[in-house]
Amino acid sequence: MSIDIENLTEDQARVHVSTLQAQLKQWAQEYYENDAPSVEDAVYDEAYNQILALEARFPALVTADSITQQVGGRQLKNDLPKVAHPIPMLSLGDVFSLNALMDWVATTEKATQPHLDFNAELKIDGLAISLIYEKGTLVQASTRGDGNIGEDVTANVLQIDAVPKQLNEPLSVEVRGEVYMPKDAFVTLNEKRETEGLPTFANPRNAAAGSLRQLDARVTKARQLAVFLYNAVEAETTLGVSTQAALLTRLAALGLPTNPTNAVVTDQASVEAYLAKYTAVRDDLAYGIDGIVVKVNDLALHAELGNTVKVPRWAIAYKFPPEEAETIVRDIEWTVGRTGVVTPTAIMDPVQLAGTTVSRASLHNPDYLLAKDIRLGDTVTLHKAGDIIPEVGQVILPKRPATATEAYPIPAFCPACGQPLVHTADEVALRCINPFCPAQIQESVTHFASRDAMNIDGLGPKIVAQLLAKNLIHNVADLYKLTFDELTGLEKFGVTSANNLLEALANSKENSVERLLFGLGIRNVGAKAAKVIAAKYGDLTAIAAATADDIADLPGLGQTIGQSIEQYFAEAPTQALVREFQELGVNLKFISDGPVATDTIFSGKKVVLTGRLTMFSRKDASDWLERQGAIVSGSVSKKTDLLIAGADAGSKLTKAQELGVEIWSEAQFRDTMEA
Repeated sequence: MSIDIENLTEDQARVHVSTLQAQLKQWAQEYYENDAPSVEDAVYDEAYNQILALEARFPALVTADSITQQVGGRQLKNDLPKVAHPIPMLSLGDVFSLNALMDWVATTEKATQPHLDFNAELKIDGLAISLIYEKGTLVQASTRGDGNIGEDVTANVLQIDAVPKQLNEPLSVEVRGEVYMPKDAFVTLNEKRETEGLPTFANPRNAAAGSLRQLDARVTKARQLAVFLYNAVEAETTLGVSTQAALLTRLAALGLPTNPTNAVVTDQASVEAYLAKYTAVRDDLAYGIDGIVVKVNDLALHAELGNTVKVPRWAIAYKFPPEEAETIVRDIEWTVGRTGVVTPTAIMDPVQLAGTTVSRASLHNPDYLLAKDIRLGDTVTLHKAGDIIPEVGQVILPKRPATATEAYPIPAFCPACGQPLVHTADEVALRCINPFCPAQIQESVTHFASRDAMNIDGLGPKIVAQLLAKNLIHNVADLYKLTFDELTGLEKFGVTSANNLLEALANSKENSVERLLFGLGIRNVGAKAAKVIAAKYGDLTAIAAATADDIADLPGLGQTIGQSIEQYFAEAPTQALVREFQELGVNLKFISDGPVATDTIFSGKKVVLTGRLTMFSRKDASDWLERQGAIVSGSVSKKTDLLIAGADAGSKLTKAQELGVEIWSEAQFRDTMEA
């Protein structure tokens, strides 16, 4: 909404400020406290800047409780202990154009001295954090909160691998920075939550915030958070540095994770070059950024410049303009997943966004669809959440067609089987609870046959669909009853294909039981959890008899997985399925990979595989590395010892190069395996 500020009376301005304050406080609560924003940053920023302009024009309207006088979110109403910040944790002022950024530079130089050096850093899209070390040992971690009082998240931060528990020197120091969620971890988390019928996170920043504020530290550990640190309280005294650039080097030397992309800039040309460089590679970074931060490099000038009640005068954030496209929603498609969750997807006119053509975007669940009030024919804004996932932003109401008179109807019946759908009070998902729903069975059988599960080569979604359509299978056990004649009756399925599939089915019977356990598709039970459980209990019968508490006590698991296992095996259809597997000769026992070596070049090393491997499968490579004593990880950090890069390696390779991690080609890895 545009406001003609110059022609307003003070009373009119007061009305506008009151309206904007109420709206912004609601949006701030959603963003900072609920970790579930309802509007994009650009919408919030526009309204915030209107209040700033109104308060500048009418100073009498500035009040102590104005959102412009507050830092971050209010104190949260949760069970985390509160922590006072003796030196406040301030937020940053924002600018939205290069001209405004250079105006800030000119103002800062005028207040101090001409031709200043500045340090340019990437603006990480995360959650501000304070870490206090005493004699080199981490003793406290806290969030920014309202700048004066934050939350004690020490137990959770201790679960973040990137945060050292002990510095390289026995110093007492408070360091500050940003907790963030890597893009890969964000995608994996949202996929898992959507499958479980839980609300998804809007972007990596909110995912990081929600993960850090968990009351159960084990949940935080599973979320794969990371940290970049960039500030220290009284750095000149405690760390003996005089510039921001030197501070970052000193923090890294102490073993703290810092972002190595900073650069000292001295004029507009170097600022523009830095901005252009990282705007170009923004989508390829392993983490989300929403701009750059420019800081006066000389730390002595920080004290001289000081700060306002909310922001330091020695630093400014340039925020990227939102990359959005407008498109029209032509249809809403509802699909059924293997757990019965029914998910709406917007089908739209194709548009170019962040270098790719986008024509589909998940609408997550009915509540999300209704909150956005998306109707067929609506023109909507489209962006990529965290530069990753296409997401519908806002409906452009002035462009709504006259025919879109009613809210989009939420289906009452399953689009696959026609049975009534259920929307329970404790979850946002719409579910089909019919165990014989063909869509669920197809997804379940496809998952059962997948590489990380039973690895039944040649049994893809199209073949599964044919088997179901011809009533040749009704559950996963029926796969082992298929005959040569039945398979050769399938479309485009000849003698060779039938024999190959029968051989793959026979081979899969010999798999170790963790593959079967993962293939059953039990909620919350991934491949790694399945292997931990199988190794502990030895066979499926013992696993089925285990209690939720027994499972929860295993390393890296917890009550959620324990309850899922107990509930799944308590069901009569599950018990019947296990008996079928026994009768059909499917192995139900754990087959050990053999002893783990302790004296190889990989022993104790953290190794990451990335890119497309052509000489062997990712699973085979991971298994071999683990037998050699390696710790195979899915994300790159300063603790990564080795990255093995296949073809078309992307952001993980870039991050490894930035961190100076040792990098091998696939051929180099193969030669080492064969040596």
